Amino acid sequence: MRVATSQYHMTMSQTLASAQARLEKVMQQMSTGQRLLLPSDDPVTSVRLSRMEREQAALAQYRDNIGALSVRLTQNETALDSSLTDMQEVRDLMVWASDGANTADDLNAMAGALVSLRDSLYYTANSRDQEGRYLFSGTLSTTATLALDSTAAAGSRYSFEGNEEKQQVVVGNNITQSANVSLPEMAALLNRLDLAVAQMQTPGVNPNDAAVRTVLKDALNGTDVAMAAVSGKIAGLGGAQKILSTLDETHGNVGLAADQAKITLSQLDYGEAAIRLTGYQTALQATQKAYVRVAGLSLFSQL
Repeated sequence: MRVATSQYHMTMSQTLASAQARLEKVMQQMSTGQRLLLPSDDPVTSVRLSRMEREQAALAQYRDNIGALSVRLTQNETALDSSLTDMQEVRDLMVWASDGANTADDLNAMAGALVSLRDSLYYTANSRDQEGRYLFSGTLSTTATLALDSTAAAGSRYSFEGNEEKQQVVVGNNITQSANVSLPEMAALLNRLDLAVAQMQTPGVNPNDAAVRTVLKDALNGTDVAMAAVSGKIAGLGGAQKILSTLDETHGNVGLAADQAKITLSQLDYGEAAIRLTGYQTALQATQKAYVRVAGLSLFSQL
């Protein structure tokens, strides 16, 4: 059987090119440390790695959300804790004001302190974050939590303008956490305190008058109700922070496990690669020598 010279050269060129490609691939694998250079190198493993990368991207987003949410919850907790401190002072003041031994001047003086505490509670309830969004307005974060109508009668000047809906943040697969706290009870407290201020500021007020004592008692009871509500919200925020911390740690562990799995699946076995490199180099050299030897043969030289 005769083989045409052109056909022989073409076949040998293809063989040399294929051998050179295998050699270059091994060298590229060894330079990058990656076993898979193309998805076609191992389709099943490539799909698994692609799935892991998507999962890790989701975990990274969850952890970013948790970080931002933790800051928001800390802001909420700090503001609520400040309000709770003010309300404790209000309560002490109301207990003191309810003492029938006080004089009218005593109640007038206490009214000034109560005004400061009332205003402090109002401004804290309208706290905003660094982006100017109100913390305690529910989903109406661009609306002030409490509104003040100074033209209205005492006892009806403050109103809650937000809502009690939750701003849900995704922190895990099918896991969400509320990012906000609403303070609808604060308006009622401030209106009660406003009535108490009006009574206590009246010249010659009688601390033993039934109407005055009713207003003071109502302010004291309202303070207790608001303190209980705010304390419950603070406890809820603390619990949420612990859950987020645990969840963030879990996400970190899952991400670390995925990183280790990716390394196991994709990293190159340098020992096996070195053996293949040596084999490909030997085969390529042998093919090149054979090609040169055969190319130099001639039928006339055999005559």
